[in-house]
Amino acid sequence: MTEQPMVIEDSYTGHVSPGSAPRRRTVPGATITKMSVGPMDNNVYLVVCSATGKSVLIDAANEAERLEQLIREHAPSLELIVTTHQHGDHWLALEAVTAATGVPTAAHPLDAKALPVRPDRLLDDGDTLTVGEVTFDVIHLAGHTPGSIALAFAEAGNGRTHLFTGDSLFPGGVGKTADADMFASLLNDVEQKLFARYPDDTVVYPGHGDDTTLGTERPHLGEWRDRGW
Repeated sequence: MTEQPMVIEDSYTGHVSPGSAPRRRTVPGATITKMSVGPMDNNVYLVVCSATGKSVLIDAANEAERLEQLIREHAPSLELIVTTHQHGDHWLALEAVTAATGVPTAAHPLDAKALPVRPDRLLDDGDTLTVGEVTFDVIHLAGHTPGSIALAFAEAGNGRTHLFTGDSLFPGGVGKTADADMFASLLNDVEQKLFARYPDDTVVYPGHGDDTTLGTERPHLGEWRDRGW
């Protein structure tokens, strides 16, 4: 049976669901494709540099065959697969996809040992990651896991920032933590490293669910701290 081409919707809304077509957003200097995979509605993101075609995949979470097709058809120059944190629902397809593509992988050192594939590159707070002409800032956000990271890039021409937060920041709050100390660590990092650094129009792409912006979430930081989750 001939494989049907993967259809990508270019009417980007920030919402995808398991089994739905991926959606692609075009911004100055890059495209961002968002796809939901697996029973936990994990988001996978493919960021492609418009000038060079080079790309990065964020979280090879599940459904390896779909991800391999996405890469074959829409990311022929995939440079790196980044895992945002060590939880299994974010790397279930990582071993299969890396075996099929030979693409190197990256993660934070504190979460690296829990992954099924040893990272080729370790990413720490303050590092930068360049794919074609797109440069990402690496932001360590400790709390959901010890080595959770976010990635941020600005549109060409110093435009809007696009922030990929894994399970550290969602619409309505930070990610789940094991105890009060880890919650305080995560919220402090999110406040200091994200909200204090980036403007309100920054788009947030979480590991599950719909997109949001820092401006939408900023008024609720005090509520999150008071409720403790």
